Amino acid sequence: MNLLAFKQLPMGQQARCLHQTGHLLAERGQDSFRLTLYALSDFYAEVWRVRDEEHILFIHLFQHPAGLAGYLDRIRLPEF
Repeated sequence: MNLLAFKQLPMGQQARCLHQTGHLLAERGQDSFRLTLYALSDFYAEVWRVRDEEHILFIHLFQHPAGLAGYLDRIRLPEF
């Protein structure tokens, strides 16, 4: 699924899509938030939640590698 098609989905379907077909790359904390980074097709998705809660506040989408800066020391690449 490309970025444009993903953006058109409701947030609940976006979350299911990330869980089912996205590649979990990393997690990190920022202030009182927990951020989870996924790679999917031609973009990245950053899921924002309040720390210690499962409710998703929003999903930030980006394609530019500069958005990965906060994750570089945490990204887990698949083992072969």
